[in-house]
Amino acid sequence: MLKVGLTGGIGSGKSAVSAALAGYGAVVVDADAIAREVVEPGTPGLSEIIAEFGEGVLTPDGRLDRPRLGELVFADEARLARLNAIVHPKVGERSGRLMEEAVASDAEVVVYDVPLLVENGLESLYDVVVVVDTPDEVRVERVSGDRGMPREQVRARMAAQADRETRLAAADFVVDNSGTREDLSDRVAELWRELLERAP
Repeated sequence: MLKVGLTGGIGSGKSAVSAALAGYGAVVVDADAIAREVVEPGTPGLSEIIAEFGEGVLTPDGRLDRPRLGELVFADEARLARLNAIVHPKVGERSGRLMEEAVASDAEVVVYDVPLLVENGLESLYDVVVVVDTPDEVRVERVSGDRGMPREQVRARMAAQADRETRLAAADFVVDNSGTREDLSDRVAELWRELLERAP
């Protein structure tokens, strides 16, 4: 089984690449989806976040208000570190369980969709690292257009992540996503062939 670490900054199109790889038959372990799961209402994760950051990070219906929490932590490294200390161990534990299920299912390729792979120095956990690369300004336009996030907020999130050069230096494969959806589709098809060649 080939363990693939897939990463890319906010707005790079990493989720589209991950979905396409799942379509080819890869088992995808999505760290973002798991990070949402471990802070659902009623979880220990959400209780710890409320204890650390206060009730102000909740929506009226008791869910985590991600944009509000993002405003608090992305501009403050110490607060971001405290949030990560709550969420990351829980994500690691859940990912481990999903990995065991993937092994049991005899999957050829398991893709870990990990936004902060480079930032957290996780390269050595994977057989190959795939980086989805998109120019910074294109990412700002995409996120502000698609998610309605103010450009300054997008830039603040980008500043909290590894820069483009650092991410590219960690890559075994780079998927350029500066073009159209069709271009991306062709690149992912090419990537899938390469991954299958590498799979034991």
